[in-house]
Amino acid sequence: MYLWIDMRESIKPNQNLTETKKTQVTHMFDGISKRYDILNRIITFGIDVLWRKKVVKLLKKEKYNNLLDIATGTGDLVIELAKLDIDKIIGLDISPGMLEIGREKVKKKQLDDRINMMLGDSEALHFDNQTFDAVTIAFGVRNFENLDLGLQEIYRVLKTNGTIVILETAIPKNRFIKRLYSFYTQNVMPFIGKIFSKDRSAYQYLSDSAAIFPCGEAFNNILKKNGFILVEDFPQTLGVSSIYFGKKP
Repeated sequence: MYLWIDMRESIKPNQNLTETKKTQVTHMFDGISKRYDILNRIITFGIDVLWRKKVVKLLKKEKYNNLLDIATGTGDLVIELAKLDIDKIIGLDISPGMLEIGREKVKKKQLDDRINMMLGDSEALHFDNQTFDAVTIAFGVRNFENLDLGLQEIYRVLKTNGTIVILETAIPKNRFIKRLYSFYTQNVMPFIGKIFSKDRSAYQYLSDSAAIFPCGEAFNNILKKNGFILVEDFPQTLGVSSIYFGKKP
């Protein structure tokens, strides 16, 4: 029934290595961390900045005392989230290299009194049950080694009536746009990655994992299967990404 999960979990940054996907993803992001931000701006033409702003806008509807940002990377989303009236924000990532860049950015913005950047595993969160009012993830869920386990951990640490908001790549529905998108992600994006990061395989993996990851109604159903309610998705920029919203009952 959930064949796509097996396909997704079989994709790793390097199929020839026996290391787990989680270990490979950690090493991959450590390796591209110093160039990650500039590559993001180039590959998305800067539109990823607008997508994060829309995540924040979606969260403005409620007051949150504390928030967890999973796969926080270099801190782009937590810095944007700090514009909200939130007392404490934790940014968590499995890559020490990405966190190092993120901590520098947070400190430069003088936000280190409100934002705590922490090393951690999204599939084994070291927080008590019902700790957070909201959990966010930007471009991270497709890197989970076990998607259901990661979502169940998020559900566990969310308070009752807590909010989950996920920003992730998607596949456009329009046939023509889909073909252009596929050509760009499978050919242009890895080429740009090779030029700027000297690691074509990293951006080939990011393209391949995005191509088979469920989006739209398919991902809505996965969120519902893991207990979330009031699930909605909001396609962005001709459908090349989506923002997902849900609640813990």
